[in-house]
Amino acid sequence: MAEHTAELERFMHGLMRRNPNEHEFHQAVQEVATDIIPYIADKPEYQEMQILERMAEPDRIIIFRVCWQDDNNNVRVNRGMRVQWNNAIGPYKGGIRFHPSVNQSILKFLGFEQTFKNSLTTLPMGGGKGGSDFNPKGKSEGEVMRFCQSFITELSRHIGPDTDVPAGDIGVGAREVGFMFGQYKRLVNRFEGVLTGKALEFGGSEIRTEATGYGAVYMMRNMLAHAGESIDGKTCVVSGSGNVATYTVEKLNEFGGKVVTLSDSSGFIYDPAGIDAEKLAWVGELKGKRRGRISEYADEFGCEFFEGKRPWGIPCDLAFPCATQNEISEEDAKELVKGGCKAISEGANMPSDPEAIEVFREANLLHAPSKAANAGGVAVSGLEMSQNSLRISWDRKEVDDHLQRIMGRIHDQCVIYGEHANGVDYFKGANIAGFVKVAKSMMAYGVL
Repeated sequence: MAEHTAELERFMHGLMRRNPNEHEFHQAVQEVATDIIPYIADKPEYQEMQILERMAEPDRIIIFRVCWQDDNNNVRVNRGMRVQWNNAIGPYKGGIRFHPSVNQSILKFLGFEQTFKNSLTTLPMGGGKGGSDFNPKGKSEGEVMRFCQSFITELSRHIGPDTDVPAGDIGVGAREVGFMFGQYKRLVNRFEGVLTGKALEFGGSEIRTEATGYGAVYMMRNMLAHAGESIDGKTCVVSGSGNVATYTVEKLNEFGGKVVTLSDSSGFIYDPAGIDAEKLAWVGELKGKRRGRISEYADEFGCEFFEGKRPWGIPCDLAFPCATQNEISEEDAKELVKGGCKAISEGANMPSDPEAIEVFREANLLHAPSKAANAGGVAVSGLEMSQNSLRISWDRKEVDDHLQRIMGRIHDQCVIYGEHANGVDYFKGANIAGFVKVAKSMMAYGVL
């Protein structure tokens, strides 16, 4: 154990020296390396080929200027980026994020995670991520359109259906994907599946919007079934109130769970009666057309609102962090354990900080990491790519059946590499399973 700790420290010291002040990226790599370094300790072929070191470096990072005009004809300038991380098992695949917080560290952490997540799906997709510090909130339709067209005009020379297939992410929904796809089609004079998350009318897939939330619940169902339990009758806490959170609630309701919380950046609501279909539809209206705050739910349905707080102190059986990275701290994790939580499925990317993960491991909770639990979104993006290549469209049931099978395969891989005497370490299982497929492919290509 001591030699593994020393090797991990040596590896992380080198990585942090080469990538200073990129804290989110450091965290993502350390979480993976903690499991991979002991795994490869008796496998000299991986060490000789420096596979982990190579996997922790992106193939390339493309940074570019995005110029556009606002409605008052003022020239505005933003920064665009695309991190093409690893294409050992397929074209780069990962979302585009428009948010003021976008920086190189966040996109590198997301691109690195995406490589493992896409590997776990068993679909032929490599890892990538992109975005801009542009904020679509408060912008007119015309301003968003002009920005998207300028962004994709530059990015178009670096992507393609067999090269790099971006998708949506925070700040990039069907509207933004439509603007970018239209401009790309105009530039290359081809109709091809270069972006996923498109509208159904021009090559999109059924349940793409719902897929991340549904997938997180399917992962939880698989974990509980492996342990001889089910979702039915369980009290659930969910953070967030966007697509991932709301479709997580929808699927939990279908499986007999009772969801008692939702949140946004202002705080969280606690509804002990449960968030049923009618209330959930109201939330969809609140967060969609009205763009309101979750505190309005408390006024509408007569429940408590906790300003500036997170929902992890509410007693529960199951937890679904679906908001953002590092939303569960060590203290939050202790509150969840104290409140009786038995299992966690991560709908957001890297929502648990390293200290929280240790708390969950010590308590032997069932804990599905984001690279496994929220892979449903990219899985259906991969299915959209398949449909585009075949020039066909599958119906809702067919896509959902594929999604359930993919989440089942992800769960089974985690069990193979993470099972131990007291249960399954899903973090370890996901990290090693994701690593092995990419590593074997990289080794087959030689030194590249």
